[in-house]
Amino acid sequence: MTTPPIVSAQEWDAALAKMLVKEKEFTRARDALAAERRRMPWTPVGKEYVFDGPDGKAGLLDLFDGRRQLIVYRAFFQPDVHGWPEHACVGCSLMADHVPNLAHLNARDTTFVYASPAPQDDIERVKTRMGWEHIPWYTITDDFDKDLGCDEWHATNAFIRDDEDRIFRTYSINNRGDEAFVATWSLLDMTALGRQEEWEDSPKGYPQTPPYEWWAWHETYARKNA
Repeated sequence: MTTPPIVSAQEWDAALAKMLVKEKEFTRARDALAAERRRMPWTPVGKEYVFDGPDGKAGLLDLFDGRRQLIVYRAFFQPDVHGWPEHACVGCSLMADHVPNLAHLNARDTTFVYASPAPQDDIERVKTRMGWEHIPWYTITDDFDKDLGCDEWHATNAFIRDDEDRIFRTYSINNRGDEAFVATWSLLDMTALGRQEEWEDSPKGYPQTPPYEWWAWHETYARKNA
């Protein structure tokens, strides 16, 4: 493995100072992007959607749970996805492992939920076994995900409602855009070896494997790596 130079503490501090300048530039660029998101136009959601929830039927407005904003992650837990019926897809499961205590989002008048086509009995069983009890998870019963363009690939959609309970779609993010919600990536990105995936630009000889292939349901890593 071709490692970077080994230097004195003073030289390392100087190299870190240079990197921190770029870190701050990145932070400012991220803030500028977020500012543009806040100025995105809104589009009305005029269709009536129906979900199954732990308390019965629910409309999209019900998913807000009385708050002004709603974030919906379209997860892939359904019969035609690898892992069924014991697991949701590996990537969506990794995402679920990183969903935080939602009290902090709720404090900003924002509700976060998962949605997938799986029946509620299957959802509740897997939530309990995987430790996801804190995630409100609804069953899609109609074309909600198809209309939003996320019936074949995961996505996170943001909505807002006005004082008249009209609902608007304000943003959508998918593919690698969802990475921001997974702390594992951010933690690995600050290490010397990075994510250790083949697409990364790393020094020669660094350990790297194909992306996705090393991901696993959290309770299966011990068996996978045995």
